[in-house]
Amino acid sequence: MKRFPVFTSANLYENRSFTLKTVISLFYAVCLLSSLLVVGACATSRPLLKTEIAKRIASPAWMVGREIPAGKFLLTAYERIHDHNSAADLYIEGNGTTPRYPLALHLASKDKADNVIYLARPCQYSAMLDEDKPCDPKYTGQAQYSSEVIDAYNAALDEISKRYGIIGFNLIAYDGGAVIASALAAGRNDILSLRTVAGIMDTNAWSDVHGVPRAEEEQNPALKAVKLSGIPQYHFIGGQDKEVPPSVLHGYLQSLPPTRCVQYDLIQENEHKDGWVEKWPELLSRPVTCYNSSSPTLFNALDLIPEQPKKPVYPIVREKPAKP
Repeated sequence: MKRFPVFTSANLYENRSFTLKTVISLFYAVCLLSSLLVVGACATSRPLLKTEIAKRIASPAWMVGREIPAGKFLLTAYERIHDHNSAADLYIEGNGTTPRYPLALHLASKDKADNVIYLARPCQYSAMLDEDKPCDPKYTGQAQYSSEVIDAYNAALDEISKRYGIIGFNLIAYDGGAVIASALAAGRNDILSLRTVAGIMDTNAWSDVHGVPRAEEEQNPALKAVKLSGIPQYHFIGGQDKEVPPSVLHGYLQSLPPTRCVQYDLIQENEHKDGWVEKWPELLSRPVTCYNSSSPTLFNALDLIPEQPKKPVYPIVREKPAKP
């Protein structure tokens, strides 16, 4: 049987070199183990923290969370339904994994309509319908606009409509959620209007801006422009947005046929995330309709030219020396 050395006061001095090395090794081992435990705890608690943040955003707006089975996914929803058998404002979140700052949910929390619904994207907050299968990263990447995802949202809207008697949806989408919303608007007959905030309305233009491979053209809103042209729309884009610059919206507007149903506004000072929540009540109050004017809306590319933010000018105040 292997025996381990026992250090006593008698032989401690003789083994001081070995003992010092042992103590140092144990010290580093404990530090490494502690780091792994901390990282593991953080990795485990991070999704729970983001879920708690979402709940705290939704709760003051009386929006209750649930998971909707939709295709192979569970879509996280937050809802406030006060008037059955009527229309609802439905918000769709932006691209990526579970967000630390769910901007679409923030916007929904500012909406005073009777019926307000928020839908996260696949693999945000929730997992797959089959609990034994982890979320495939492709659904927050190259397959985030796939037909599987679009089918899941159609299933979710059907479930919501049946559950509450919703007769029509006003879609409000942020970032890449605009691609999902555009596909829904082009393929359903219960979409009343479409609003986008910093929305990707031309996936090819967005890919070209960022130098990445283009997404499936099947879901590019710019290629659905003819179908969408008869739906009341209002598109808001930020002048300082580097993620979805105004040129992305311009690509979509240039694809539209003559129409009286599409409005847009460049908010010069807004970035991709900053500025929208504070302004949303006013922006949401703007009417979204098809105007009965004699001529269609003309799109002017000059309307979408961002301005450089002005640097604040601070007055120079010269202090007078105190009299002796």
